[in-house]
Amino acid sequence: MITHVEPTESISPPRAWAEINTSALQHNLRVAHEVWPNIAMMAVVKAGAYGHGLEDIAAIFAKQGVTFLGVANVGEARRIHRAGITIRIYLLGATWSEERREIVEHDWTPCISSIAEARSFDQIAREQGKCLRVHLAVDTGMGRGGFVADHLPEVLATLRTFTGLEVEGIGSHLPSADEDEEFTKKQFLRFAKIIDDLGGPAAFKWRHLANSAGLLGYDPLECNLSRPGLMLYGVSPLPEFQKKLRTVMSLKSRVTLIRELPAGHGVSYGREFVTQRPTVVATIGIGYGDGYPRHVSGHAARVFVRGKYFPILGRVTMDQMMIDVTDAADVCEGDEVELFGPHIPVSEVAAKADTIPWHIFTGITPRVSRIYIDG
Repeated sequence: MITHVEPTESISPPRAWAEINTSALQHNLRVAHEVWPNIAMMAVVKAGAYGHGLEDIAAIFAKQGVTFLGVANVGEARRIHRAGITIRIYLLGATWSEERREIVEHDWTPCISSIAEARSFDQIAREQGKCLRVHLAVDTGMGRGGFVADHLPEVLATLRTFTGLEVEGIGSHLPSADEDEEFTKKQFLRFAKIIDDLGGPAAFKWRHLANSAGLLGYDPLECNLSRPGLMLYGVSPLPEFQKKLRTVMSLKSRVTLIRELPAGHGVSYGREFVTQRPTVVATIGIGYGDGYPRHVSGHAARVFVRGKYFPILGRVTMDQMMIDVTDAADVCEGDEVELFGPHIPVSEVAAKADTIPWHIFTGITPRVSRIYIDG
């Protein structure tokens, strides 16, 4: 017989954590609504809500009245469902055969990229006595999924013969809304023409194309649903809109050790940094094993402690990094360290790591505690 014993040991505070500002999240959602005020919202929560915590963030968006939650796969949809969140779930990518029965059982909304996929869903839905709401995925330039535009009238006519399906919406994706304005404007026009050729806006309850950059920088035309992701988490893919948004995630750690090293002493692996003078070095309890990017090493990356910026020395290691605090006698063990947040934009860290903010957010690992604050 195994008896349950309550733990009696003390629990230490985390040495690496991500503060998630829920007020900032709601502010950014309001900004998205204000850009296109008469258009419904699909809040994209794939990849653990961009690393912010899937169930917690999905619950907040649900309370704010979004129309859909956009996920990448069935596993994410299942987690939201098991959390008791009842907002409609939209699967942003193609599905494979073994996933479809679960999708139909829970009335999750897939996008359809092939007749074979549609036929499979139709058969399962009829077996379950249901009519599954689906969206027609159209490839207007992304090249990742969806029907190409050449034979869409015939495709739609075929889909509408499947009695187990209701073609409720139509959507496409923008590959370069933050990089190629001319192409993106043409893509919006092309999507609008596709809708008109298929019977006009009245033929589809939901019509969607815009991601964050598409929402912020372009005219919606025939769209009545948007799919913002990155901007909801406080980063604008179009820099001119950044001031409208608030930082949601702040990645933090603590000073774990302070030592003085002599001149000529190497710091971290490879001895890429060698002290030129007696140097007070603080060790920080976070590294690439927590998701902070190793590739910032040697690129003048910095952290924020006690109201000041301090340079990272040498290579970021798996669990720790070092900073130069020679000129800051007040820094001490246990001090809170900001890796990115209100004082260091995540876009700055991404640039120094030669990557993108999406990559930084989604790379924060599970051993980093998510702490939700309202303020």
